[in-house]
Amino acid sequence: MLPTLPETTKTNLERLWTLTQRAQQLSAGIVATTAAKAAGREFSIVDAQSVGSAFLHAMQELAQRPWQVAAYQQSLFFDVARAWTGATKGEEPPADRRFRDPKWEQDPTGRALRDAHLAIENATVGLLKALPQGSKEQLRAEFYTRQLLSALSPSNFLMLNPAARDRFFETEGKSLVDGFENLLDDLEEGGRLDISTNDREAFVVGRDLATTPGKVVWQTPLMQLIQYEPTTETQFRRPLLFVPAWINKFYILDMRPKNSVVRYALDRGHTVFVISWVNPGKEHAEMSFEDYMKHGPLAALDAIEKLTGERQVDILGFCIGGILVTATLAYLAAKGEGARIATATTLATMVDFTDVGELGVFIDRDRLATLRAHMAETGYLENHHLQDMFSMIRENDLVWSFHVMNYLMGHRPPAFDLLYWNADSTRLPAAMLLWYLEKIYIENGLRKPGHLTMDGVPIDISKVTTPCFVLATKEDHIAPWTSVYPTTHLLGGEVRFVLGGSGHIAGVINPPGGRQKYGYWTRDDYPASPQEWLDGATFTSGSWWPTWAEWMEARADGEKVPARHPGAGGRGRKKALERAPGSFVAAP
Repeated sequence: MLPTLPETTKTNLERLWTLTQRAQQLSAGIVATTAAKAAGREFSIVDAQSVGSAFLHAMQELAQRPWQVAAYQQSLFFDVARAWTGATKGEEPPADRRFRDPKWEQDPTGRALRDAHLAIENATVGLLKALPQGSKEQLRAEFYTRQLLSALSPSNFLMLNPAARDRFFETEGKSLVDGFENLLDDLEEGGRLDISTNDREAFVVGRDLATTPGKVVWQTPLMQLIQYEPTTETQFRRPLLFVPAWINKFYILDMRPKNSVVRYALDRGHTVFVISWVNPGKEHAEMSFEDYMKHGPLAALDAIEKLTGERQVDILGFCIGGILVTATLAYLAAKGEGARIATATTLATMVDFTDVGELGVFIDRDRLATLRAHMAETGYLENHHLQDMFSMIRENDLVWSFHVMNYLMGHRPPAFDLLYWNADSTRLPAAMLLWYLEKIYIENGLRKPGHLTMDGVPIDISKVTTPCFVLATKEDHIAPWTSVYPTTHLLGGEVRFVLGGSGHIAGVINPPGGRQKYGYWTRDDYPASPQEWLDGATFTSGSWWPTWAEWMEARADGEKVPARHPGAGGRGRKKALERAPGSFVAAP
């Protein structure tokens, strides 16, 4: 006679059977998509041919260094053996966040697996670093070797991860069933495996995020211009224009009230305008980088002048929005209209692409040709490709940690506003992206006088004399701070460089008040070497926002005007088109 199953086990098995049926329905599409990518019939940021070429290059280099390979094997053998023989010894645990759960230290087998894996990682990275550096093949070999080693970490496997294994037994298997359901939910979301990094139901744009009151006061084919309601009785005479990146939505600048740059500027008495970019479709395929300038900041400058009567503004650009701002400054300088911008701020913005870090793994002229062929059919690059690329650069934080949380532990990801925004990415039009990657990224044309032409005008950023505030962040994996720093020598006017803590997003959205997690570094002079600058820089805890605002306001004339309300109408002025955050940001 068969034993009677406990009710919990019975429930888990019933759920597992139902989920298995869902998985069978999904499997055909997933297998077909995976096979198409593997065969090269579908565009992927990971190109099998370039990866193979990189490893072939690395093997040829290693074949010429047999003694280094032998030393690596010997060192690896002893380090792995030491990990197992020391499994019962209480040594200082590593700082690696993959193994921060105390159960790794409490379980001798888990500790040995952890230490052996870390020994393999360290030794392999050291061996590859000993090879000649600087080539694209070498960069790719190191990058994809790290991807493989990260994937093979014992933390990613249920029976090797002591925390996940204990949870499986404690919940009588429910955690694994929950994880399987999470996996299927992620597969169903977009027809591909897109690991959830946040609670997709936690926020609604306009209800929880981007809630600062305002109105859309102007519109072009590429953007909506939002003007915000004042929070002070008077405002600085000179308006402030924010130019966000168009890789994601604009509301990174207006998250929740406590971390909104827009609200912060309003509370300091600024008239704030923000560009909300369109999420392009096939009809935008021919929109160029020049079009983004003409229909973006230049159109916004004209609209602001009509709405406020002010020809001169302060401007701020974030990421690629900062690149556009820099190019626009050079364009206006070449046209003799540089005075239209009183001060400029760029956040996490490179203008020198000599060293782009690991992003260089994915971009060269061969990949550009593949991308051109792909976008000839679509008219744009789908948003998930960039998400995949940025996630792979921080694979343990943005991929494998959520694999463990969602699928092995059976948890749902938490509600986190920055990660919600990060997943709300946009498509990129073909003409703009191809020109940007070739002219600015590969040819490094922004720093070369006359190399780039904007709307028929050769530009030279060394002719920009507008005072500029340049923020980089120390752990930025998209715009490495050492590649942002050269801006201090490339622009022709006053530059104030500040280095924030943390990374590309968290280091920028670091408001005053509350728990001050990150600080920033400053220094008044700018030696040639970024490291030399940092060695002599002064660290200040807290937010960099007040330093920026005080710098900008010190360059204002101090004149205040009665608070300006958006959409008030009046002589020669349009009434508002709709309420903020507008329809462009809501478009899928």
